[in-house]
Amino acid sequence: MGSQAVSRSTPRKKCLPQGILSAAMAALLAFSLGSAGPAQADDLDDRKAALEQEIEEIEHSLEFLDADIVETVKELKQYQSRLPGAQQKLTEAEGRVDAAANKVAALAQRVDLALQTKDKINQQLASDAEELKETKKVIGQIATQAYKQGGVPSNLSLFFGSDGDASLASTIDLADQALRSQNAALNKLSQQNATNVNSQARLEAVEEEIRGLKAQAEEALAAEQTARDEAAAEKQKVDQLIAETSALSDSLQARKPEIEQELAKTEQAQQQVLSQIKERQERLRREAEEKARREAEEQRKAQEAWEREQARIKAAQQAARNNGQPVPQIIPKVKPPKQVSSSPSSFGLIAPTSGIITSGFGWRSTPPGTIDFFGTGGYLHSGIDYGPGCNAPVYAPAAGVVVRADGSVWGGGNSVTMSHGVVGGNALDTNYYHLNKYVVYAGQSVSRGQLIGYVGSTGNSTGCHLHFETVVNGDFVNPMGLL
Repeated sequence: MGSQAVSRSTPRKKCLPQGILSAAMAALLAFSLGSAGPAQADDLDDRKAALEQEIEEIEHSLEFLDADIVETVKELKQYQSRLPGAQQKLTEAEGRVDAAANKVAALAQRVDLALQTKDKINQQLASDAEELKETKKVIGQIATQAYKQGGVPSNLSLFFGSDGDASLASTIDLADQALRSQNAALNKLSQQNATNVNSQARLEAVEEEIRGLKAQAEEALAAEQTARDEAAAEKQKVDQLIAETSALSDSLQARKPEIEQELAKTEQAQQQVLSQIKERQERLRREAEEKARREAEEQRKAQEAWEREQARIKAAQQAARNNGQPVPQIIPKVKPPKQVSSSPSSFGLIAPTSGIITSGFGWRSTPPGTIDFFGTGGYLHSGIDYGPGCNAPVYAPAAGVVVRADGSVWGGGNSVTMSHGVVGGNALDTNYYHLNKYVVYAGQSVSRGQLIGYVGSTGNSTGCHLHFETVVNGDFVNPMGLL
């Protein structure tokens, strides 16, 4: 019965209803759409374990509601838990798109610069070709002129073929100028050829770079398209999760009146059970107190009568001794008072069934972002839940009398209430919910450890378990303190 009962302690705190309602309405007004950072493997395991724990708590909190409502809330919680991860994947995919687009832009810029360099080299090659052509033309002209003049004169012709000193000097000067012009033209031609070879090499290198950059750009474009496709797919997942979450939230919102009605019925049924228990316990305690008072009074009177009888016997025996007569053996006319046996100080309960405790006793705060309809900030889980499996036997934790064995408690399925009387001035009743079946009947006396039923999932339950409650003097108390 997870979080289903209502505490009657002072101050009074609502139990099941707002607990269920808080959990059931967790998605009605708020669900997280924030993104989470990348998680390591161990962090993912921790998050998975935490989610499983939350789902388990939801099951315990909602077990007095219909199973389809419980499943809707569980499904909603799972969608909510998946949203941050999906949004993180979308963010990462969009980041990859940006990175790929930036790479494409950078490569395009590099290709553009390389093409500009290629154009400059081609322009330089064209210019060099013109200069080379002019140089060759000059060299050709020099050669033609030399040919027309019969070549450059030899040294002997300069001395023996000249008409005088002036003519000789002029001839030598002309020959020298011709040689210098020819050498200059040849040197320039050599330099232009070297520059041309270097420019061609640079051109080939730039063309190779352009081919490589274009190949990289094509790969980057393909990667960008892949990243965009992945981002679109992740976006679709996020949109789908948001749509499904919204639909489930709307579904729960539409069923809000139904949920509140079920909770009200549960509240009313449990209030009736608890009121009956409290009324009976108050009566038993009054009867126990009256019985103890009568017994104490009877004990006091018996003790006084016994003491008077003992005084009478002693006086008669003393009178005989004073008169010199034999001391008579006088049989008391009053019986000695009975010895009062000590009462047990505690109930000494044994566990009603085997298996682990899947949910303990205590206050549960309303989760942040959910609706606290009852204004108490949470709910009291009024018992403990055992999970031994279906059809596990359930035993009486102490001797007592079966008060109720039926299915009268709304949402509780087959259930049993037992009264264990009054011990040390405290009255104790125990409740057992969601039994597959019970094997006792109202008014039956049972002994400690006697079979009373089997674990089940009757009523509004999310799975086989036993919800076990202890009520002392009209209030729910933690069963672990009595076991």
